[in-house]
Amino acid sequence: MTLIAEIRQSRTISLPQLQTLLETSNTTLLEELRLTARQQADEIYGHAIYVRGLIEFSNICRNNCYYCGIRAGNSKAVRYRLDKEQIMQCTHTGHRLGFRTFVLQGGEDPHYTDEVLCNIVSSIKHAYPDSAVTLSVGERSRESYQRLREAGTDRYLLRHETATESHYRMLHPDSMSLSHRKECLFALRELGYQVGSGFMVGSPFQTIEHLYADLLFLQELQPAMIGIGPFLHHHDTPFADQPDGSSERCLRLIALLRLLFPTALIPATTALGTADPMGREKGILHGANVLMPNLSPSAVRKQYSLYDNKICTGDEAAECHACLSRRINRIGYRLVIDRGDNKA
Repeated sequence: MTLIAEIRQSRTISLPQLQTLLETSNTTLLEELRLTARQQADEIYGHAIYVRGLIEFSNICRNNCYYCGIRAGNSKAVRYRLDKEQIMQCTHTGHRLGFRTFVLQGGEDPHYTDEVLCNIVSSIKHAYPDSAVTLSVGERSRESYQRLREAGTDRYLLRHETATESHYRMLHPDSMSLSHRKECLFALRELGYQVGSGFMVGSPFQTIEHLYADLLFLQELQPAMIGIGPFLHHHDTPFADQPDGSSERCLRLIALLRLLFPTALIPATTALGTADPMGREKGILHGANVLMPNLSPSAVRKQYSLYDNKICTGDEAAECHACLSRRINRIGYRLVIDRGDNKA
């Protein structure tokens, strides 16, 4: 049995195996990894690629993560927040284009209390009962997560970024806690959310041991969604001079995630498309099955700047969706009008 077949069958990986796959230059082995991962995805999801309509509704954040362009300490950021009417207009546009999942993503902005967010979520669910609502608004209390769930939120994205305490401390200020972030993720799962987590690839000071710890944590959490992307620097952060992460390493890890978590919803992220002009297509060909085109008003897209040179900041939603559809068709896949739930 080959190394790739062994990993696929056992759905586990050892540290030496991970090191081999991340460091090898054996093109035959890497092609086997890619083809096996894509075959695994095809067996469960076919050639369907699910789209999520991303609405970046606020770039105001109370946190000071060292890698993030919208960190509280970035005084040069041009701040904005969308009101309920603007968010509803984004969902109206998206539903008309065929989106059946809306992802509301923002910094940890104190303006969006439980009352405000619950009102927005319940309004979306009332207007589009055939659609799923995903929130990505950071760390909140269990009580807050419960209220948002009761308002109709289906899914929640909260990337752990790194599962190693010492590495977490290198990326975040003392006011933030890896243990608290993990507590949030398990609380979300217990409350019945479809939970998404993930990590940066090539973040400053990252080692293969850190990546292995990330995979072990994900095996403990068993999330419905796993999002990874290469670290990309932002010029107004403490990590402005750090090298960007490798898109090639990211692709290998997407393929591994598909083998370890066969039913996971795995996006080919905007960060991957920024790092490599063909990154999203390559991500799909390595086992990814989700894309997240931007539904945010074009006037604010450039302000949601987590990293430099982000793609699609000037496109209108319809343009972005049509462009993605053509690109995905060219590699033999298709965007589908579907909520795109995990098939576990």
